[in-house]
Amino acid sequence: MKQKEVFLQSEGDAWFNRNRQGVTSVKLPEGYPILREVLEAYRYNELNADSRILEIGCGEGRQLGWLKNTYGAQCFGIEPSSAAVAVAKNSGLSVSQGVADSLPFEDQFFDLVIFGFCLYLCDREDLFRIASEADRVLRSPGWIAIQDFYSPTPILKDYHHKPGVKSHKMDYSSLFTWHPDYECLARKVQAHGDQGYTDDMNEWVSVFMIRKHSASMLK
Repeated sequence: MKQKEVFLQSEGDAWFNRNRQGVTSVKLPEGYPILREVLEAYRYNELNADSRILEIGCGEGRQLGWLKNTYGAQCFGIEPSSAAVAVAKNSGLSVSQGVADSLPFEDQFFDLVIFGFCLYLCDREDLFRIASEADRVLRSPGWIAIQDFYSPTPILKDYHHKPGVKSHKMDYSSLFTWHPDYECLARKVQAHGDQGYTDDMNEWVSVFMIRKHSASMLK
């Protein structure tokens, strides 16, 4: 069974139930490194009611809800946990159950696509499709934001919450930056849990802000 099916069927809900209390105790926006980087990229004043944002792996939608309530942005989410989707919908958010390799949206629909700590659990054979789908739904110019486990070279480990599931650490910005339309404009490496920098590579988490801007427009 592919890992995406495991998360759609059971492990997505298990993750949500294990982590919900901890997630809801984190302050917005300062407790979310990826949200801080998004705000820095937009310089706090360019998000508005015309902004369209997609978060993949959005959980119950805390970040989306904050962006919607603070800036009036049009926010959408994709999340494998049906329990998390139900909570998000009860909060008035447009969130659907699904995974990153099939996005039910029109071409060039979003200004910003966020990958919220989900790529490390995606099936490796789906990575090309995941990048292609994100590129398809993202406008140019636009932003890709990624927060995930980081390693300069790929590392495979067991996912200790579910036998048979694997965890993959790598430089996830490379899914996009190989292409001339994409440029990584910000990268911050820190310890898991937003605890500052560590020399322990096993604890490295990185946040990337990647700009999409068609190469033909830069001539």
